[in-house]
Amino acid sequence: MLALRAPVQRAVRTTATRAQQIERSLWLLSSRPLYSSAPLAVVPKSRGTGFQARSELRGFHATTATSKIVAYKLADIGEGITECEIIQWFVKPGDKVSQFDKICEVASDKATVEITSRYDGIVKKLHYNDNDIALVGKPIVDIELDEQLADAEAAQTPDATTQATASSPAPEAIADQPPRDFTSDRTNDVIYATPAVRRIAREHSIDLRYVEGTGKGGRILKEDVHRFVEHGESPLALHSPAKVAAASTIEGSVASDELRSPFIQANTGATASNVSLASASAMVTGEDHAASLSPIQRAMFKSMTESLTIPHFRFKDEIELDALMRARQHINNHLLSLGDSPVTKLSFMPFFIKAASLALAKYPILNARVVADGASPPSLLYRAAHNIGVAMDTPGGLMVPNIKHAQTKSLIDIAADLQRLVQKGKAGAISSADLKGGTFTLSNVGMIGGTYLSPVLVSSEVCIGAFGKVQRLPRFETTVVDGVAAERVVPKHILVASWSADHRVVDGATMARFATLYKQLLENPELMLANMR
Repeated sequence: MLALRAPVQRAVRTTATRAQQIERSLWLLSSRPLYSSAPLAVVPKSRGTGFQARSELRGFHATTATSKIVAYKLADIGEGITECEIIQWFVKPGDKVSQFDKICEVASDKATVEITSRYDGIVKKLHYNDNDIALVGKPIVDIELDEQLADAEAAQTPDATTQATASSPAPEAIADQPPRDFTSDRTNDVIYATPAVRRIAREHSIDLRYVEGTGKGGRILKEDVHRFVEHGESPLALHSPAKVAAASTIEGSVASDELRSPFIQANTGATASNVSLASASAMVTGEDHAASLSPIQRAMFKSMTESLTIPHFRFKDEIELDALMRARQHINNHLLSLGDSPVTKLSFMPFFIKAASLALAKYPILNARVVADGASPPSLLYRAAHNIGVAMDTPGGLMVPNIKHAQTKSLIDIAADLQRLVQKGKAGAISSADLKGGTFTLSNVGMIGGTYLSPVLVSSEVCIGAFGKVQRLPRFETTVVDGVAAERVVPKHILVASWSADHRVVDGATMARFATLYKQLLENPELMLANMR
C-alpha cells in the first residue's frame, strides 16, 4: 500500500497543476481583445506536463473568405419534361454571374426556355456543350460562391498596358491571323441568334462565332448569314486593310490551315482547292452520318408511335369559299379604317377556328378525350373549353400551340391570339403554356401546297382537321332565268377539308354530321354570325 501511495500523490499533484494552468490560460484569453493583433493560444510545453500561453501562433481573423462550389441543376420546367437540348450558353467558365442573370437557353419538345441563375458567384464549369441533351435534375453548371468576388476579380485583371500590347499584333502578322471571333464584341460576350438563323447556319456549315451581327447588341440576322455565305466574310471586313493584304499574299489560293476556316468542316479529309471558301463549302460532297433526333422530333416520334394504336376514320369534303371571301373582304376593309384594332387584317384561319368551335358545341364528343389508363374501364372526358390547336411550321419543327377558350372569343380576338402565336413561333419562343391543354387541332397545310390530306391524331384528342390549298375550279350552278331553271358552269373557290377521328369512340355518322355543319357555317357566314355568342 505504501508503494502505491507515492504514485497516486504525484498523479493528484499533476492533475491539480494542469487544472491551474488551464484556468490561468483561459483567464488570459478572456482578458484579451477577441481580434488582437497578437492573440494568445494554449499550447503544450516543450517539457513537462503543464500548459502555457503563447502569442506567436496563428490568431483570429476579422473576416474569412469562404468559398463554396454549387452544382446548379436543371430544374423541372413542367409538362413531364425529362430532358432538354442546350441551344446556347450565355456564360463561360470564369464569368461572374448574379441572381437572375441568364445562364443558358434550352429547348424541350414543348418550348424554348431561358435558364437564369439563382446565385451570385463565378462560373467554374459547364457540364454540357451546345446542342447536348441535358437531363432534368442533373447539374448543368458549377458556380463558386465567394464573398470576396471583387478582390478576386481585381487580382485577376491584367495590367492595361499588357492588354494593349497583347491585343496589338504586328502588322506583318495580320494576314496570318485566323478569322476574327466576333463573340467578344457582342453584349455579354454571347452569340445572339434566333433558331431560324441557327438553322440556316447549320445548313451551310457555318460557325456563328465568325459572323458579325448587325442587329442590336450584336444579334446575328438572317441577312448576316446570307452575306457571309456569299462573301465568306463579315460586312465590315470585306474592304478592311487586313483583307487586302491577305488577298495580295495568297491571291488565287486558299489558306492551307483548315482549322482557321469559319465553316464547320463536314469532311476533314477533303483537300484544299483553288476556289473561295463559300464555293468550296457548297461543292463539298457529303458523307453518310448519324444524327440524334431534336427534342421536337423525339416528341413527334413518341406521339406518332402512340397514334399507331388508334384506328382512324377519315372523311373529306369540298367547301365553297366565295361567300366567306366576300365577307372577309368587308371585314378587312372595316379594320383598315379603324386605328385601334389589335389586328388590321383577318386571314381565313380565324374563320376556320371559330366555325370549328361552333360545330363542337353541337357535337361535344369530338372535343372529348379517351381515358384508358388500364386501372379502370375506358371512359370519355368531355372538356368544356375549346382549346383549338393550330399546327405551325416553325424553324425548330412542327409545333401545335392552341387558342384558349375559342368558344368565348370573337373573330378579332382569335386573330390577335393567332398573330401572337405566329410571331412567337418565328422567334422560337412558344411557351409550354401555349402548347398544353389542346382539345382539337386544325392544320392549314394548303399554305405550302397539297389538296387531299390524311391528318394523324394525337392520343389526347379524338378529332383533327386539315385543309389543302384553295383552288378556283369550275362547278355547276343552278340559276332561274325568266322562271326557267337552268344550269351553268361557273368558277368557284374550292377548299378540301380532310378530317380524321378516333374510330374507337366516334362513328362515321357523327363525323359526317360535324363536317356537314362545319361546311354550312363556312359557306354561309351569316349562319356563323347568327350562332356567335
